Amino acid sequence: MSDAGTADPRIWVDADACPGPVREILFRAAERTGVQVTLVANQWLRTPPSRHIRALQVQGGYDVADDAIAERAQAGDLVVTQDIPLAARVLAKGAVALNPRGERYTPENIAERLSMRNFMDELRGAGVQTGGPAAFHARDRQAFAGELDRWLAARERGR
Repeated sequence: MSDAGTADPRIWVDADACPGPVREILFRAAERTGVQVTLVANQWLRTPPSRHIRALQVQGGYDVADDAIAERAQAGDLVVTQDIPLAARVLAKGAVALNPRGERYTPENIAERLSMRNFMDELRGAGVQTGGPAAFHARDRQAFAGELDRWLAARERGR
C-alpha cells in the first residue's frame, strides 16, 4: 500500500528539527494506539523497532523533506512541523498541522504566522540579529502531548 493510499489518518513528522522529547511522545502514542508515525528527514534517523513507526530519508536539499511530507499528507493526517510554509501547504490539503510546542496552525492563524515569518526572514537578511527559538521546556512537551491526545481522540471518534 502506498503512503497516500490509506484511509486511517497518519502522523507525518518534519524530523530534521523535531525535539527528541516530542519524538518519544510520538513513539509511545504509535505503540499505544497503532497510529502510523513517519519521520521524514534528509539524514538517517534511529527509530525504535515497531510496525507503527518508520523513517523516510530523503535527499538533502532545500525543502526536500517538506515537499515529501506535503506530497504524502492527506486530509485528516497530522503533520508535526515548525516550518510555517509546510504547515500552510498541509492545511490547504485538509491535514492538521501542529508545532512541537503544541501550537496548532489553523486556517485562521496561518496567514499571520506566514507574514511574521517572512518579516523575520527579511530582518535576518538585512543583518539584524533576531535570536533563535526559545529553549524547549516541560510545558512545551505537555502542550504537545495534550494536542496530540486531542487529535488521537478525534481520530478514534472518526473510525
